[in-house]
Formats: sequence, structure tokens, C-alpha cells
Amino acid sequence: MPAIDLARLRKQAARLADFFFLPDEFMKHLREILDFYVNYTLRTKENISPGSNLKTYRTPPAVLTHIENELKNNAEANPHFALELADVLWDEGALETRLLAAFLLGRIPPQEERLLPRITAWTQQIRDPNVRSALLTTSLSRMRKETPNQFLALVREYLHPERSRSWSNGIQALIPMIGETNDKNLPAILDIVEPIIEEAPSTIQNDISDLIVALYRASANETTFMLKHILQETESQMTVVTMRRISSNFPPTLQSELKDLLRPQPLTVSKPVEEINDFVEEPVVIKKKERKKKEVPASKDAKTITRKKAVKKVKDG
Repeated sequence: MPAIDLARLRKQAARLADFFFLPDEFMKHLREILDFYVNYTLRTKENISPGSNLKTYRTPPAVLTHIENELKNNAEANPHFALELADVLWDEGALETRLLAAFLLGRIPPQEERLLPRITAWTQQIRDPNVRSALLTTSLSRMRKETPNQFLALVREYLHPERSRSWSNGIQALIPMIGETNDKNLPAILDIVEPIIEEAPSTIQNDISDLIVALYRASANETTFMLKHILQETESQMTVVTMRRISSNFPPTLQSELKDLLRPQPLTVSKPVEEINDFVEEPVVIKKKERKKKEVPASKDAKTITRKKAVKKVKDG
């Protein structure tokens, strides 16, 4: 890669901006610039971005920054053309072109009805962490600042209790707003995130850690109060375990405030309870066996004998 001559790079970026209204020509000249500044010492055989499935030119960030600066005014003044160019950049499929596409979305007014469908669809398609982060932060920058209520409504959709797979996206989108927010928006933000912090699975514990640190910087007292309430009221041991795992990332003062609530509780061994037999047994009555009467043969029965004697007297008479 040649050393970056800033004066030359500015001219190249300005020349590229002249093709803003001609997406095909823009792409042709953009490829030339990206190829010119390829860092061959970092380029891999497959030219794939680490942790991603996107090809990459390994272009230094300074090159993209100058291009973005030259495109900014045109994009804000011509949102329809900005959206069209963003689509072409996205379809190119390279790391650098998709980062530029995310930047252009961030210059489009939040009232543009095609903006959110683009962000939603592209966020679901991408797995590259850098592009995903750009879509959730840079692409939503104007909405976050100009229409905060619309932005918070979007975050609520991301953080819906039945859409846990999108919670990470919602947290990433919200963190920049927390850094820019005022006291007016903070209560609404705390209401949104409290159930997420309590129910969040361990798979997004890093996102939860970043969220808590951002909240604490915005308002230490309210964040501390919320976390204590969660830890005291939760019925899930996993909430406490997750908080304990990430607590080392918290500011020291917050760690101190939560120390007692995060301390592992010893297992309590219950003593065996002696059973009291309150059943009163009734005395067993043994019944004597009745003796069977001895059977007398009919010939020896007294009544039978008497009857026979009476018959005999009649005959003799």
C-alpha cells in the first residue's frame, strides 16, 4: 500500500463524489480507489474479513472517512439518490462498500419511509460485527437525534419480551442514545431495559455489561437503584450469576454498591426433623374362638327316641 498522501486522497474523494448521481460510474471509480489503497501486508489469500463472510480490500479507515466526508452534503440534500446509491453499495457485498451504505442511510431523514425497512432487512442479513454495528448506530443517527420518540419505539420492538433474538440489536442501538440523552429520556430508557437486564440470557452478557456501564455514566444514582431493585426482587439465580460474571467491568463505585447482593450465598443444610408420632394406637382385643357344638346323630336325638317309644305303645295297645 502506498503511503497516504492526504492532499491526493482529498482530490480522489472529491472526484468520486461527482458521480454521486450515477451509481454505476460511482462504483467503477470507488473500486479504483479501494484497489489503490489496498494494504497487501494485511490481505489474506481469501480476502475475507475476520469473523465475517465479506470480502475486503483491507483499506485503511482514513480512506473511507474522506469519502464519507465528501458524500455527506449530497446525501443529506438528495435522500432519494442517497438511498439508491446505498442499495448499489450494499449489493456489491464488500466490507468497505457495505460500511459506506450504512453511512449513507444515516444521512437520510428519519421521515423517509423506506429507511427502516432497509435497516431491518440488512441487519438480518449481515453477520459481520462491524457492519452490524454501523447499521444499528451510524444508520440510525439522525432518527436518534431528530425523532427520539420514533427511535425509542423502534428500540422497544427490538427489545420485545418475545423477541429475545433481537435483544442484542436493541441494546447496541440504544447505547449511543444513552450517551447523548438528557434527563427527559432517561426514565423511559430505564423502563425499557430493566426487564431485559433481569431476563437476559448469558449469550448477550457482554451487551448487558456495555449497557450498564453506559447507563451508570449517564446517571449513577438511578442505575444503582435499578440494579439493586433487580437483584433484590429477582427469582432467577441466573440473573445474579450473570451480574456477578460481568461486574468486573463495572466502575469500582458500582461494584462496591452491589458487592453484598452479588456475593455467593452459602448452601443451607437443613437439619433432619424428628417425627412426632401423635397416632394413638387402640388396644388390640383378641376374640376367643367359639367352640363348635358337637353334632349328635339323628338316631340318638332325644326327641327322636321319645317319638319312637310313643309309637310302640300304640301298637301294643
